Amino acid sequence: MYENSYPVKRFIKTLQFLRKHVKPEESILDLGVSNPFSEIMIREGYAVTNTTGEDLDENQETLKTATAQVVTAFEIFEHLLNPYTVLKSIQADKLLISVPMRLWFSAAYRSKTDTWDRHYHEFESWQLDWLLEKTGWTIKDSVKFTHPTKKIGFRPFLRWFTPRYYLVYAERIK
Repeated sequence: MYENSYPVKRFIKTLQFLRKHVKPEESILDLGVSNPFSEIMIREGYAVTNTTGEDLDENQETLKTATAQVVTAFEIFEHLLNPYTVLKSIQADKLLISVPMRLWFSAAYRSKTDTWDRHYHEFESWQLDWLLEKTGWTIKDSVKFTHPTKKIGFRPFLRWFTPRYYLVYAERIK
């Protein structure tokens, strides 16, 4: 519906993946404060509640008490020191997660001005798969995709061919 107006390839791919696995009538807890993609989900008819900015490494109370059927975590887990505890605390039966993949030709992202905006983890797909399995999730679907830039150079060239993002749909093991 809105896809031609979304400026970011990541948003388009994520929305397509969300539509494939989550019905609009299913309630969603989106990890992280309200953001451009949570606003897209709301415009698409999804009932979305965001966490309030609490430090999820230290405080998982919201995850333990939430009644949402689905948890989404788009570009969140790379910022956590302890994603294992967060994944174990989720009460929902469905999880959609995306992470930036580790790139052999680029260091992990670290903001020079914001002490929170840094990546403690940039995963290889097998690492996220293993983490999900160890925390009680089974992967039902996944997709990797590139994120080309309009810059000139060797690394920007590699971004046209090297997957940068990994999207996973998982369900809690019963």
